[in-house]
Amino acid sequence: MKAAVVVFPGSNCDRDCATAIETVTDARVEMVWHGDSDLPAGVDLVVLPGGFSYGDYLRCGAMAAQSPVMRAVKSAADQGVAVLGVCNGFQILCEAGMLPGALLRNAGLKYVCKRVALDVVNSQTRFTAAYGSRRDAMMTVGNGEGNYFADAATLDRLEGEGQVVFRYQDNPNGSARDIAGIVNGAGNVLGMMPHPDRAFEDALGSSDGALLFQSVLASA
Repeated sequence: MKAAVVVFPGSNCDRDCATAIETVTDARVEMVWHGDSDLPAGVDLVVLPGGFSYGDYLRCGAMAAQSPVMRAVKSAADQGVAVLGVCNGFQILCEAGMLPGALLRNAGLKYVCKRVALDVVNSQTRFTAAYGSRRDAMMTVGNGEGNYFADAATLDRLEGEGQVVFRYQDNPNGSARDIAGIVNGAGNVLGMMPHPDRAFEDALGSSDGALLFQSVLASA
């Protein structure tokens, strides 16, 4: 199995994601620069990591969404390759039109960095199958623009079609309907604000994020 982690100017969780994947799966990880026009051949998972791509100028993720590599990421997603966007990566996926909605400034207008308890709303996706009957997970957030927003019709569709994957038990940023993570209609693109890469072993306070990486790579 092979995973690719995209590195943008300002990414700061790229190595965290690579370490998490290599620690909890047998996948080989390649780092891909945002200016590259292609992804590694035979990649099973593409990760857009957290951080502050392009310094969060204009809008979080807006400039990164125009990076050359994103054409290859979109093409891979269209062919069914799994794509995971964490924190800034979620913002990039929304700005690139690969997921609906947008991430706004947190409701309290402050940066929030804390552990968060999550409900696993849909454990039938390729990202969550390893959670099995579990309906809760502990991860962390670290963002200033993690407030998920979409119009009511879009929110109803996401919920009605099982595209809401994670929900906050105690919403830290004001996200609509406590949404913490969503998948696209095809089920192969997941965006989430909590960091599974910061919760993949007990020494970090939780190993619940490991199940996400194990799920998606086991399905490859």
